[in-house]
Amino acid sequence: MSGALDEMAVLAAFAQPNNDGSFPEAFRTYLRTLGAGRRSVILAFPPKAAGTFLRTAAIVAADGQLVRIVHAQGGRDAQPYLPVFLSYFHGMMGTSVLVAHVHLQALPANRHFFEALDLKPVIMLRGIADMLASYRDMLDGDAKARGEGLNCAIPSDFVGWTDDAKGDFLIDVLGSWYVGYYATWLEFARAEPDRVCLLRYDELLRNPAATLARALAHAGVAQPEPVCRRAVAEIWNERRDFRFNRGEPGRGARYFSAPQIARLARMLAYYPVLRDRRDELL
Repeated sequence: MSGALDEMAVLAAFAQPNNDGSFPEAFRTYLRTLGAGRRSVILAFPPKAAGTFLRTAAIVAADGQLVRIVHAQGGRDAQPYLPVFLSYFHGMMGTSVLVAHVHLQALPANRHFFEALDLKPVIMLRGIADMLASYRDMLDGDAKARGEGLNCAIPSDFVGWTDDAKGDFLIDVLGSWYVGYYATWLEFARAEPDRVCLLRYDELLRNPAATLARALAHAGVAQPEPVCRRAVAEIWNERRDFRFNRGEPGRGARYFSAPQIARLARMLAYYPVLRDRRDELL
């Protein structure tokens, strides 16, 4: 780590990638060498899947630092920002491990980015209806969250809507993002199983330390499970501050009607990669 950008880093930062997000081969080779030389923890979770909690535990366990790796969080669905990683790889952010929690789909440009920098993202599998139920609670109580949305605009009068109207909006507008999230990430994981680590929410609830240890090992910054247990214990009492609240499986059934769930199921059916996971994702 040099503590300064070399000429190739500067050229890479200012060079536009190809239309699909891939990098010219010379830059790709350079970036991969940098990425392989310094690992990072990328939790590419959907919202309301305990990502904030797990990233905080990862920071404690791996002596990490929280880094915003996208241009801006507003809108919540963004592409990684290359200058941040160039700075990190060259030692301009200190010696702590980069830990990031981002909401994004594995669309082609993001896949090319992860591949070029040899990043190994971690994703979380949780029932979409349960996450949308938790998301509704957040929208009802947090004006900042309503201002950010999830790759969409939240109507200004949302709080005053009926429960049924809120359910329709969440399923029709936000539900499609979650379906796209799993369609793209599970396809990426099927194509490159060594690159994408799939965690399950129910396993996190049963054994958060083991889940954390698995995520860190995949990212290349493995820590012994006792270290992970201590990290989880250190932040457990503050988990509500990290938006890890109820963690209750099946709560979506109380928020959404049978026709609303059926619409969500129809969205899942469009993607072959999701058909075998229908029950798990609903």
